[in-house]
Amino acid sequence: MGKKKSGGQGTPATVALAKAGVAFTLHGYEHDPGADSYGTEAAQVLGIDAARVFKTLVADVDGTLTVAVVPVTGSLDLKALASAVGGKRAAMADPAAAERTTGYVLGGISPLGQRKRLRTAVDATALDHATVFVSAGRRGLEVELAPADLVAQTGAVTAAIRRA
Repeated sequence: MGKKKSGGQGTPATVALAKAGVAFTLHGYEHDPGADSYGTEAAQVLGIDAARVFKTLVADVDGTLTVAVVPVTGSLDLKALASAVGGKRAAMADPAAAERTTGYVLGGISPLGQRKRLRTAVDATALDHATVFVSAGRRGLEVELAPADLVAQTGAVTAAIRRA
């Protein structure tokens, strides 16, 4: 059911989507190691509106690792994230813990197909678009899918967790 626009082996994210029968499109590009922002780089290289490209961040909410999916055009509001998932305090997670728990490297963390399924919140602006782009599980590879599928496949709550 998934369509590929780039060659290469599947990632845990694309395998999970295919197994679930979710329609998606892969978009690969040559990642520049000197890029300031992985998401902004993806939007520029792929020629798409940056508001449709979402970054995957891992935070610690009251001692529990939690995934936040927010547009690259803004930043994560940690207080709003904590509130969205019923917590009190949130801080960015230790990068090594984020990599170890998700099974992905920084800059390539996907909200999909993680080693351990984490509690997830997707910024409500994702629902404003027919499709959104998130990391497919490695730097230089984005997966485009319907936001409702992203929410369903991650078991996410949607909330205003973005700070403009």
